[in-house]
Amino acid sequence: MEISTKNISLDKVITNGTVKQNLSLSILRLDKIHIDVSGNKLFKLHYFIKECLQSSHKTILTFGGAYSNHIVATAFLCNQKGLQSIGIIRGEPPPTLSPTLIRCKQFGMRLKFISRDLYRNSVCNAEMIAAFKQEFGDFTMVPEGGYNPLGAKGASLIMDIINEYNFSHVCTAVGTATTLAGLLLNRNINQEIIAIPVLKNMMDIPERLKHLGVDNNYTPNIFVDYHFGGYAKHTNDLIDFMNTFYVETKIPTDFVYTAKMMYGIYDKIKEGYFTDGSNIVCLHTGGLQGNKSLPAGTLIF
Repeated sequence: MEISTKNISLDKVITNGTVKQNLSLSILRLDKIHIDVSGNKLFKLHYFIKECLQSSHKTILTFGGAYSNHIVATAFLCNQKGLQSIGIIRGEPPPTLSPTLIRCKQFGMRLKFISRDLYRNSVCNAEMIAAFKQEFGDFTMVPEGGYNPLGAKGASLIMDIINEYNFSHVCTAVGTATTLAGLLLNRNINQEIIAIPVLKNMMDIPERLKHLGVDNNYTPNIFVDYHFGGYAKHTNDLIDFMNTFYVETKIPTDFVYTAKMMYGIYDKIKEGYFTDGSNIVCLHTGGLQGNKSLPAGTLIF
């Protein structure tokens, strides 16, 4: 790995719900890896960095929004490894850069803003990639969120940590499904994988998994009702949950991914989904810097 993973911890979460139902609930604290490369980003980027280091161009080009955890992680790792980095940023240039993009520039990332329509419709087609190569020269391209079989291969390394323990259920939030694919690529045969999409109407997960190289017959359990309005959307209910969860556990969560996943798992515990004696682990996929997009005072941490 490009940076140490020694800060990762496995934190037990003790609540009335888990005690009453004789469940064990833990959180794999990938958010503690590094302030700029937190959560699953280190794993998803691992093989892209390795490939780029072996190239002649020594440049990575990737994509994301103004508060993208993926973008800042890429910028940091490239800076550390002596690689050039280019960020294609969704949206018009703002009057003031977000704290995330300021951080990216500090790590030497070149930023190129493109309209949301162009980003949504054309960002990864051959014509656009050719235009980027004409402008920037050759590069190793990393799709948004590492959505590529290389990203899934990197995410599969997370299971090397998880499989040191006897977990019956492994739970993750889903954005691009790259981390989910990684878990499926390296799961133990008796483990149940639970996926909680953070996007509204995310119905193409099977197709995404196939693209990411998952070809086994196992189907994860997907709970689609915890998106809270869609990607990067939130409600007062979710914010209240995040604050209460922090008071009870001292674990901060982000409103884009981990909070939605933990809310969903708590809800499923209340519903009695998990059988007596289940040993559950949830991935904290980091991204806490994204909370800076919320108004000051929204969160108590």
